[in-house]
Amino acid sequence: MSDLKSSSDIAFTPAVKAIQQRKGSRNGYRRMEEHGGWETTVTPELAAFIAARDSFFLATASADGQPYIQHRGGAAGFLRVIDETTLGFADFRGNRQYVSLGNLSENPKAYLFLIDYARRQRIKIWGTARVVEDDPELLERLRPAGYAGTPEQAMLFKIEAWDANCPQHIPQLIPAKDVATALAEKDRRILVLEAELASVSGQASERGRARHLP
Repeated sequence: MSDLKSSSDIAFTPAVKAIQQRKGSRNGYRRMEEHGGWETTVTPELAAFIAARDSFFLATASADGQPYIQHRGGAAGFLRVIDETTLGFADFRGNRQYVSLGNLSENPKAYLFLIDYARRQRIKIWGTARVVEDDPELLERLRPAGYAGTPEQAMLFKIEAWDANCPQHIPQLIPAKDVATALAEKDRRILVLEAELASVSGQASERGRARHLP
């Protein structure tokens, strides 16, 4: 019997399924597909994960299939949830190579890879993307608060399927600002404890002197 049509088919092509069958993992993924497959809309959990991210990777490909991966970064939450199947972000001027834009002009298929190194979590999102250049209201909606730059265009990503990976082999990395905050709190606590110790030592010395007074 042939496999059921599933949201994971966007990645599990016939060639991929053939290799899964040969390598022994097809039955497990078939059971996953029979129980609904991958998510296709934004859940509260995905929305929260996206809102906390300050970077992600965008993959596109040219018409003849040449892949390209671009890192995008900004203030946490600069990638916005527009609706249950649409994400968007303001696209600011960079090195002006426009490889992603060129690829999308002839091949709308795209992919987002989001990773939380501190918690060792990653999410893969498949879909299509398009560039919007003539919508000032949308650009203003997507502009990160407090960012002085002027966006050149907006990028909208239509979700077709997404999946969360296991944490295996993800290095646990802590953002420098979080490390600085933790160290500052540690230093503050040390000062408090040193002051408390000095106070207790001073009180003990006073009691000792009092006992030796005639």
